[in-house]
Amino acid sequence: MALRFHQIAVDAHDLSAQARFWCAVLDWRVLYEDEDEIVIGADENTRPGICFLPVPEDKAVKNRLHIDLAPDDQAAEVERLTALGARRAEVGQSADVTWVVMTDPEGNEFCVLRPRKTLTD
Repeated sequence: MALRFHQIAVDAHDLSAQARFWCAVLDWRVLYEDEDEIVIGADENTRPGICFLPVPEDKAVKNRLHIDLAPDDQAAEVERLTALGARRAEVGQSADVTWVVMTDPEGNEFCVLRPRKTLTD
């Protein structure tokens, strides 16, 4: 197959702040930047990356697509992400779920999963 998952596009008001936040979260770096987009990634050859694009409107509803992060230590990672500016979020999840829903500084939801070794465990 000649199709690859290249990047996720994220609408943002403050491209630079969003890029800095997600670089800190993922230990990535800015790969390209101009006034109309900022691209971050592990390096130029590792996919996927994230591309931040400017939009005038505010986020209005729950994301239809979100990022799941799988740390070695969920509690420690939630604490680290909170220190970076993430916030816990309630989106209707029950109290017994094994993930923590958080939002980035612009309110985009993402989840911090329990430790995982594969896509299906």
